[in-house]
Amino acid sequence: MMQRRSFLALSAAAAGVTALTSRPARAQTAPNVARASSPGGLLTVEVTTDNDGRPMYSVIRQGRPVVTASKLGFLLTDAPAIERGLKLTAAQPVTFDETWEQPWGERRFIRNHYNEFRASFTETGALARRVDVVFRLYDDGLGFRYEVPEQAGLKTVRIGSELTEFNLAENGTAWWIPAWEWNREEYLYDRTAIDEVGSCQTPITVKGQSGLHVSIHEAACVDYAGMNLRRSEGTKFRSALTPGLTNAAVVREAPFNTPWRTLQISDTAAGLVDSSLILNLNEPNKLGDISWFKPMKYVGVWWEMHLELKSWNAGPKHGATTENTIKHIDFAAKHGLGGVLVEGWNKGWDGQWFANGSDFSFTEAYPDFDIEAVCAHARSKGVQLIGHHETGGNAFHYEQQLEPAMALYERLGVHSVKTGYVADAQGARVAAPDGSMVMAWHESQAMAQHHLRVVETGARHKVAVNAHEPFKDTGLRRTYPNMISREGARGMEYAAWGNPGNPPEHEPNLVFTRLLAGPMDYTPGIFGMETRSPGGVQTTWAKQLALYVVIYSPVVMAADLLVNYEANPGPFQFIKDVPCDWHETRVLNGEVGDFVTIARKDRNSDVWALGAITDENPRVLTAALDFLDDGRRYRAEIYRDGPNADYKGKREDIIIEQREVTSADTLTLALAPGGGQAIRFVPLGRGRRS
Repeated sequence: MMQRRSFLALSAAAAGVTALTSRPARAQTAPNVARASSPGGLLTVEVTTDNDGRPMYSVIRQGRPVVTASKLGFLLTDAPAIERGLKLTAAQPVTFDETWEQPWGERRFIRNHYNEFRASFTETGALARRVDVVFRLYDDGLGFRYEVPEQAGLKTVRIGSELTEFNLAENGTAWWIPAWEWNREEYLYDRTAIDEVGSCQTPITVKGQSGLHVSIHEAACVDYAGMNLRRSEGTKFRSALTPGLTNAAVVREAPFNTPWRTLQISDTAAGLVDSSLILNLNEPNKLGDISWFKPMKYVGVWWEMHLELKSWNAGPKHGATTENTIKHIDFAAKHGLGGVLVEGWNKGWDGQWFANGSDFSFTEAYPDFDIEAVCAHARSKGVQLIGHHETGGNAFHYEQQLEPAMALYERLGVHSVKTGYVADAQGARVAAPDGSMVMAWHESQAMAQHHLRVVETGARHKVAVNAHEPFKDTGLRRTYPNMISREGARGMEYAAWGNPGNPPEHEPNLVFTRLLAGPMDYTPGIFGMETRSPGGVQTTWAKQLALYVVIYSPVVMAADLLVNYEANPGPFQFIKDVPCDWHETRVLNGEVGDFVTIARKDRNSDVWALGAITDENPRVLTAALDFLDDGRRYRAEIYRDGPNADYKGKREDIIIEQREVTSADTLTLALAPGGGQAIRFVPLGRGRRS
């Protein structure tokens, strides 16, 4: 049940806000300034106009600048820019405090506590256009967005670009992936000085020379272009909206709101992961009860295609046959796994699907796949089939079949679907206003509209969506909780055929960058370490198990070939046992790109799980078990790197052992190069150890 405390109007002093004030002038008349602080007083935002009436903001944390004077505004394609000659007024601030419940997630209850104030900018000239900027200030970060009210002088708004800046106060280290490149988000992370970043995607994570960590991203991107960042000079970044179908990146009718521009701020890398800022800035659940979706682990007809043992297309190597799928269903049922993903079941894989996707049927199966029989068998075994809709990036074609495709899944009892948009950047296909098909970027406004249509259609038919090659995650799973997971980063398949594959630092990078946006379908659990990739899988077995705890998704794959699980029941036991829906999450330690340790409590029991991973360097970490219940004994089921474990050599060297622990204990975690450790804590009872 949601527990909620409504908005409370505060006095400016109580909210930590200074009403509109003036500063002493030096040479000219001083600009107006509005200030507000977060509930605990950690963060303060100043909003001002300069002597030309240009709107600007800055962010201060505990008296030290985080973001220095940064511009706000819009360049329009059919009207003068909204950037100067503006007068600032500020509304009385308010505070908000609630605790809301996720239907599934990395934590069950989330506190949403912020101070909000509205800065209104009105042109002093004849146009007299008005744009508001609303700030929500949390102790762990902030979000701000533009709100364009209904007005005579600004009806259809065609935005060429935003003038939004993030002028970081100090240099330091940045972890980022490039924008505008052909492979969408699927890049290894660069680690450079902040002032050496080029054009980048968000989230981008930086660590200043003072040690302060900041992640820049966006939240609640609805009917709007995705935001990238372009470093303009020094440590100053400017918003770079994804191009649209015309010279305008965004076309909206007033009134409307932009997405929130977000900054998560913490003294530690772990604090970034603990933040719920992105989710909190999204609207509450619009779907109501979605108990038809159950978080689960799954196997699938998938990895064998990446290894070229099977094929997506029809023929002698076709993977999605009735026989092969039933084998996977029986395996899932035997081992208590919830679902089976089947890729390549539907007609269309034999054509140029990567080039255009126009051959796909989303309701017709290949002759060797009896979808009715397969789904009936799955239901009889208590296993769900996971649907698959690869579009080849052709959203235009997919939408023509979207309703009957989702209706088919609803009839068959298929409650989740993996969608795919494999196409080069700017290679997506969408409908133009006149109904014709045109090319678009994956994170254009048109694709934001498309993904929401898919999610809303899925919700009507009780189908949850796991999107690959997606629009970036901006926390919309709070509003549409059938938007369960997505890819949006370089996944495990690169360990099958990538040249290079994923290096050991990749997962510790993901935790503090991409995963700050939301769940990722990373597909861990690989035991067959020699692949088509020259380096194979660059982890140990223990790290593969730890990824089930470290990388969160409510649907998580046991991705390897079934034969590898059957041959290795010891480590496979952890995959069978580990939960995938959580009551609580604790980040015990971590540094971006180096290592991380995360503990999570099962939503449906008192079991805890812990995962620790490292990069190419061996490490010895400590983990205090004070997250366990006081006075209670637990059986720690430990899966750790063996003495010879190494991602370059003895990757299969794993030790499986048990010991009794309590909340007073501290564990020493010895991680091999490219290694990890996975632990499951099972309650035994209360009292002293025997």
